Amino acid sequence: MKVNAFYGYRPTIAAALGLPAANQVDLAQLASSPPVWTARPREPLARSWHAPPGMPRTGRISSVTIPGGRSHFPARPAWLYLPPAYLGSVRARLPVLVLIPGQPGGPLDWLLAGRLADVMNDFAAAHDGLAPLVVVPDVTGSSLGNTLCLDSRLGAAETYVADDVPQWVATHLETDTTHLAIGGFSFGGTCALQLALRRPDVYRTFLDVSGQVQPTLGDFGGTVAATFGGDVAAFRRVDPLTELRARTYPGTAGVLVVGRDDGLYRPQAEQVAAAAQAARVAVTLVEVPGEHSWAIATHALAAALPWIAGRTGILGPVPPPAADAVPIAVPRAPVSPTSPARAS
Repeated sequence: MKVNAFYGYRPTIAAALGLPAANQVDLAQLASSPPVWTARPREPLARSWHAPPGMPRTGRISSVTIPGGRSHFPARPAWLYLPPAYLGSVRARLPVLVLIPGQPGGPLDWLLAGRLADVMNDFAAAHDGLAPLVVVPDVTGSSLGNTLCLDSRLGAAETYVADDVPQWVATHLETDTTHLAIGGFSFGGTCALQLALRRPDVYRTFLDVSGQVQPTLGDFGGTVAATFGGDVAAFRRVDPLTELRARTYPGTAGVLVVGRDDGLYRPQAEQVAAAAQAARVAVTLVEVPGEHSWAIATHALAAALPWIAGRTGILGPVPPPAADAVPIAVPRAPVSPTSPARAS
């Protein structure tokens, strides 16, 4: 109870015991295809959408298998959040937000520790059932695994997130795949930054919550040895700071959120923000009270959702969140580096 009071990692008895959630459905139950409502050209979806009679008031979650067809990555099951507007007698063609959890951990962390369904349901309730459809894939292969979200000796995690996941979404879900956003917390925030820089053709909108300046296994030499057999040049080519110095990203936009009291990750976020601005990334850095916890991730997602919805076609243009848009006061406490919430 003391741990969850701070981290919120498994905030209920049901979550701790792994009991199925009341809002969980089998995706196969939704196989019948209702009419699909698509946004008019150059108009946000919200301008023409009206919730159909009988539309559920809240969304549903579902566990699915997303195979690594191109990457051959051995991913664990992913989780989906399906907004109310996806579940009614008329289905809105919604954009997709890919969310990456921290490490150690897994996709379920965004639902339990990150309170994903609550955040998305609140947004949907304020927008006639509309919200991004969320996909939470596995990019580590196991709870303690760490692929660094790269294509390396540790696995083809980048190809999995950039190619296999979008391909599965396009094949199995009726969504707007022209508007893909990516976000994550801690390890997941670093991953979101990496994918936005390495694959801007896929992800041009990103949310990096408490991420790092570069992927790491703890020390530079060990990281380079494990990923590229000691080839420093190969690692530098996938290093976010190197990429930001080498090219510009005029169409890419991101929000970085970090705890003001996070002595480890806050300086790294500031370094990333400065480099991104120099590379013409439309980036906003938001520093909020607190350290390195899932509470920050939850509130950061809620604060960034209107901006993400504006970038992905649900709403008209919305400015990125400001510091006071993330109303959070996380109590100060020492954070153990072995805690799941503190991990990269």
